Amino acid sequence: MPTAIVIGSGLGGLATALRLAHKGYTVTVFEQNDYAGGKLHAIEQEGYRFDLGPSLFTLPHLVDELHQLFPQHKINFDYIKKEIGCHYFWEDGTVFHAYTNQADFIDHAGDVFVEPRSKLINYLKKSKSKYDLTKSLFLEKSLHKWSTYLSKDTFKAVLNAPFLGLNNTLHQENSSFTNPKLTQLFNRYATYNGSSPYKTPGIMSMIPHLEMGIGTFYPHGGMHRISQSLFELAQKVGVEFRFRESVTQINHDHKKATGVTTENGIFPSDLVVSNMDIYPTYKKLIKGIHEPKKTLEQERSSSALIFYWGINREFPELDLHNILFSEDYPSEFEHIFEKKSLSNDPTVYINITSKETKTDAPQGCENWFVMINAPGNYDQNWEELLKNARENIILKINKCLKTDISKHIATEYVLDPRGIEKNTSSYRGALYGAASNDKFAAFLRHPNFNKRLKNLYHVGGSVHPGGGIPLCLLSAQITADLIPQA
Repeated sequence: MPTAIVIGSGLGGLATALRLAHKGYTVTVFEQNDYAGGKLHAIEQEGYRFDLGPSLFTLPHLVDELHQLFPQHKINFDYIKKEIGCHYFWEDGTVFHAYTNQADFIDHAGDVFVEPRSKLINYLKKSKSKYDLTKSLFLEKSLHKWSTYLSKDTFKAVLNAPFLGLNNTLHQENSSFTNPKLTQLFNRYATYNGSSPYKTPGIMSMIPHLEMGIGTFYPHGGMHRISQSLFELAQKVGVEFRFRESVTQINHDHKKATGVTTENGIFPSDLVVSNMDIYPTYKKLIKGIHEPKKTLEQERSSSALIFYWGINREFPELDLHNILFSEDYPSEFEHIFEKKSLSNDPTVYINITSKETKTDAPQGCENWFVMINAPGNYDQNWEELLKNARENIILKINKCLKTDISKHIATEYVLDPRGIEKNTSSYRGALYGAASNDKFAAFLRHPNFNKRLKNLYHVGGSVHPGGGIPLCLLSAQITADLIPQA
């Protein structure tokens, strides 16, 4: 049987390993950490369980498809659909529950923001149309193969280009709303790919359709269950995992990848797939070939600063997903992308899985994943930034929830861009690889194949089509489709 090596066991790496095993390859995965899952990891601390990484689950069928590749192996993985996608809070006391049912969302938004329902209906209809028009081109196929541009779907997307909002920013697309709070709410979707709403193109207004058109979901056992279910399935179908074994070089000869080198030796292979961030893949693993300079110099996406707090009481006004908005959104993104710093008035995201999985916290308590968007690691004074951020986060929570949260923090764990970079080899700790602060950013992402080395492929959040759980899984699908059947 032909062999395949996958470097890294993040979500993209796990999904690719499964797809290649299904195609008949003998697959070996090399992983620098002692666990599989990459950013989809978890910890337990003093009776509290925390998902460390991504907290939003959309397009669950992409995970189901991987399990369905091997129907003879039953792995426990299920999920529920949420009725409310997110609870939103502002300092002036405004509270909004974003229902995932569109009719309910429109009614509630019309009441809370005093916005004409016709405008909301039209916005969500356009969001769906943009998603339907572009998903085949931007999300399901390689942008770097001519065959992609010869399809009927591409022709349709090109015809509708003026409608897609490519020449506007997301903020400009959303400024048609009368209430600035509603504009801010829809501007937030730029953060789903680590970008600024004041720079990213208006086509990103298709993202709300994922939540309000398709739905927001929660996997039983938490987000960590996504990666672990795929890891368990991969083990069952014969994928070999070599943990704590870093790849030090991708070997090649006559412009063809021939395997990898680790500290334990040389491992030949018929093909190699790198799930490692594209920047360190070139800088650390590939010797003697010309680097794609323009791609590697792309602006990095935002990172995150996360406080994992065990809270010794319950907050019934909160749900699984909660947003406490900044009073000055433009300044927040200016600090992140221009000043490489943190605003003193950050938007705070709180994820509480114990709302759904009670055993994630002791009885009468909650496990809070408290995150703010942050710049990547540019050697800032992180100790000072952390100290100020913690104070400002507590201030925001106290104002919006009318509480004194500091006296309820029973335990704490902190992750900043330095830790994200170290644990996941993500260049500068960027969560989504390159930012999408440009209408051409999608075309500048590295392809899922290597133009310089035959039999070398790339998968994950730093290559096409982008970061986040759905896009990493689609990346694996695109990559596997480029690789012939064994």
